[in-house]
Amino acid sequence: MLYQVLKYVLFAPLLRLMFRPRIEGLEHIPESGAAIVAGNHLSFSDHFLMPAIIKRRITFLAKAEYFTGPGVKGRLTAAFFRGVGQIPVDRSGKEAGQAAIREGLGVLRRGELLGIYPEGTRSHDGRLYKGKVGVAAMALKAQVPVIPCAMIGTFEAQPPGQKIPKLRRVTIRFGKPLEFSRYAGMDGEKAILRAVTDEIMYAILELSGQEYVDKYAALVKAEAEESPPRRFPRMPLS
Repeated sequence: MLYQVLKYVLFAPLLRLMFRPRIEGLEHIPESGAAIVAGNHLSFSDHFLMPAIIKRRITFLAKAEYFTGPGVKGRLTAAFFRGVGQIPVDRSGKEAGQAAIREGLGVLRRGELLGIYPEGTRSHDGRLYKGKVGVAAMALKAQVPVIPCAMIGTFEAQPPGQKIPKLRRVTIRFGKPLEFSRYAGMDGEKAILRAVTDEIMYAILELSGQEYVDKYAALVKAEAEESPPRRFPRMPLS
């Protein structure tokens, strides 16, 4: 009930007013059945924009820090993220990746939509980074399609560190579902997981027009803290 109220009464009308989103390819989202929606991650606003325009409920895996804040503010934040369909995942330690996969598979086994950002964190400069293989592991284990998604303009509307987004039109673009049944039973092979992940990231790249960096975002972000920040706007699509 809280999810429905937040989505249809509060967020959807407000976000449509603020960002006037241009939606492309929404027909690629299946009306029923399990599927993964894998997108680029440019802004805190991404968490709310995509769910607001998809008719079905979509569950995202979110970092556990959103659910463990102290005091009244922390409890309200945790209640809010649970209300909008987020599942907390501890991203620290060796078991973090496996914990995320277990949570994601639980969503898919219920026949629901799972939202995931394969980069693992928000892009700090607007570029698209190398995807982590968890998305491939879930797609192969659950044998579900992956719908690539590109958020365009959200980095300019609310770059990292900016609390209040600018009033700016954005585009949300969905691509054709990718299916990997040809790799059935091969979810334990590292080379296959890498190949599937790279195929998903290439599909996102084609939709977004971003510059691609074949490194993990967290690593590049850490390196960038020691040098002046640079921003890479989206390249125009031909």
